Amino acid sequence: MLYIGVDLGTSAVKLLLMDGEGKIQKIVSKEYPIYFPHPGWSEQKPEDWFEQTMAGIKELIAEADKSKIAGISFGGQMHGLVILDKEDQVIRPALLWNDGRTFEECDYLNNVIGKDKLSEYTANISFTGFTAPKILWVKNKEPENFARIAKIMLPKDYIAYKLTGVHCTDVSDASGMLLLDVKNRCWSKEMCEICGISMDMLPKLFESYECVGTVKEEIAKELGIPATVKVAAGAGDNAAAAVGTGTVGEGMCNISLGTSGTIFISSKKFGVDKFNALHAFAHADGNYHLMGCMLSAASCNKWWMEDIIGTDEYAKEQEPITRLGENHVYFLPYLMGERSPHNNPNARGTFIGMTMDTSRADMTQAVLEGVAFALRDSLEVAKSLGIKLERTKICGGGAKSPLWKKMIANILNLKVDVIESEEGPALGGAMLAAVACGEYESVEAAAAKIVKIIDTVEPEPELVAKYEERYQQFKEIYPACKPLFEIIK
Repeated sequence: MLYIGVDLGTSAVKLLLMDGEGKIQKIVSKEYPIYFPHPGWSEQKPEDWFEQTMAGIKELIAEADKSKIAGISFGGQMHGLVILDKEDQVIRPALLWNDGRTFEECDYLNNVIGKDKLSEYTANISFTGFTAPKILWVKNKEPENFARIAKIMLPKDYIAYKLTGVHCTDVSDASGMLLLDVKNRCWSKEMCEICGISMDMLPKLFESYECVGTVKEEIAKELGIPATVKVAAGAGDNAAAAVGTGTVGEGMCNISLGTSGTIFISSKKFGVDKFNALHAFAHADGNYHLMGCMLSAASCNKWWMEDIIGTDEYAKEQEPITRLGENHVYFLPYLMGERSPHNNPNARGTFIGMTMDTSRADMTQAVLEGVAFALRDSLEVAKSLGIKLERTKICGGGAKSPLWKKMIANILNLKVDVIESEEGPALGGAMLAAVACGEYESVEAAAAKIVKIIDTVEPEPELVAKYEERYQQFKEIYPACKPLFEIIK
């Protein structure tokens, strides 16, 4: 049978067709716009997501045996606020994960309601990107829209609703809303009251690998697929990427170098970082995970390459970079503010250390290293919890760079396992669909069969030592700049 994985990203939707053995048959990508109506704000139109997803599915399966398509599932950008009225029409453009407008609402949640209560109710504290503060922002700033809300959804769940007619979400994606009691995998009544919403505004909860329904008859007809095609709940993009890289079960790690950057550590036990510097979320495999998330990762490199120095020849720009661990230029990769571990929407991208002999290559190197150093910040929090890691898998667009992988291995002092497919969330979505359809008995069984390691980048002791010295300098820069970030807005 055939399974469709839909990765609803920030810049594009990527669609993947996989057979029951895990072999990828075809990949299609469709872009859609992102809007920045105000500095630090970030929005998209849910209608664009669905339109491009449907166009992508049609292209994806054009040459396939459509009768063999059995299931569809998702990985999706997390935290985005999609609000529907009583006719299930979109009320306003979605506020995205990297939208920083909710500073006041986060301050209210963290300091008036209190971080201890938030952690008790949801296992997390408020970050500007999370969904609950977005709801409060709409309540405070757009009361006429708030009054119309009948359903609150996440981005990928809007696609699932359009395909099936079912208002649904999964526990991994819902973990990032600040509305879920993560430990008990149910909605938090207390958080609904704090946000001024009713429980029936929230979608039905599923495990990521559970079937939420089948495609509507008109959808099946339009796509030319059987009306029996199952739609599984899917997962937040990072949890789906973890499934796609086999980061399931106990003590596994994955680093994602996408638009955002994450370090993702899977666990069979529920646990919370006492400082809430890392997110404690439900995982798509039925267990839990800890995650550090930085808001700008590969997007920093894209910004530097395309917007600043004006080139799309990424590999060529990296060719002159040979003196690793010796760069005197540092870059703070906080172009959209930062989440883990600083939780500061006012943080900004910053170069420091330039001299008259600083080269273009030095600046490029600093951008790549800055992202790796920032990931190391979250790893250090995990280490403080007694978590011991020796290796990690890696995925995302940035993972295509051999140089960046080498930096990650040596800055974090981890063996970096490269997998056969770096498709991350889209592959994870297809795997979840296969589990929902009974092709595999569990997510772990699917991962064991499908995910294959083809290379490992080993840390080099001499380079690890050089980068250790550089990291100790890097981690002093943010505290020194933090007071300035409060002024420069």
